[in-house]
Amino acid sequence: QVQLVESGGGLVQAGGSLRLSCAASGRTFSTYAMGWFRQAPGKEREFVAAISWSGSTTYYADSVKGRCTISRDGAKNTVYLQMNSLKPEDTAVYYCNADRNMATMRNGGAYWGQGTQVTVSS
Repeated sequence: QVQLVESGGGLVQAGGSLRLSCAASGRTFSTYAMGWFRQAPGKEREFVAAISWSGSTTYYADSVKGRCTISRDGAKNTVYLQMNSLKPEDTAVYYCNADRNMATMRNGGAYWGQGTQVTVSS
């Protein structure tokens, strides 16, 4: 069982940056692939980024590639999403996600956080 708590969301102007954090409970954090999804009002939840348990493999949605970086810190049991050059269309609730199987991450793994709101003003 993994519990995930996101933080770092907020209001930012277009072109600005935010770093989201996701703190994971449990001593097995290093065995889980981690990821981020987002859901905008009236839209389905969509994949943003994922990172393997080792950190050696990362995936990004085309919509954020080149603007976002996912990383993890095993000592802190935390995964990050650095978002730069933010656009109004990045406005959404961002959810942290975890699963032992990296192959499932694009579709959503087993464990979810509560979400953190990101609002980008134009």
